[in-house]
Amino acid sequence: MYDSSGRVCVSIVLQADRKPFAPYTKGLLSATTEEKAAAFDSYLAYFGAYTIDSKAGTVAHHLEDNLVPGRRGTDNIRWFEFQGEDRLLLTPSEDGKGGVLAREEATYKPLWEHIK
Repeated sequence: MYDSSGRVCVSIVLQADRKPFAPYTKGLLSATTEEKAAAFDSYLAYFGAYTIDSKAGTVAHHLEDNLVPGRRGTDNIRWFEFQGEDRLLLTPSEDGKGGVLAREEATYKPLWEHIK
C-alpha cells in the first residue's frame, strides 16, 4: 500500500496453503517452533518511506522495519511499470548478491492493484 505522504506498507503471503496454528491456550499462542518457522518462511512484511526516480524508472522502499530484523534500514529498489490505470508491476532490481538485475531477467514480478 502506498499513500500520498510518501509511505509504503507491504504485506505478502508467499505461500497460499499456510497451515493454521494450534488453538490459543489461555490467550497465548501455542504454536510449535516448526509451525512458527513455517509461518515466518511463508510471509513477507515491511514498512517505511518511498521515493520515486522517474528517470531511472525505479521506486525505492526505505525499510524502517521489517519482519526480518536485519533488513531494517535497508532499501528495496524496484523497477516500476504501470499497466493500465489501476495496476503497478514492480520488478526487483537487485540480484540478491549486491548487483543489479536487468528488468527482463527478473522472475519475481508482483502486480499491485489500486482498490477503489
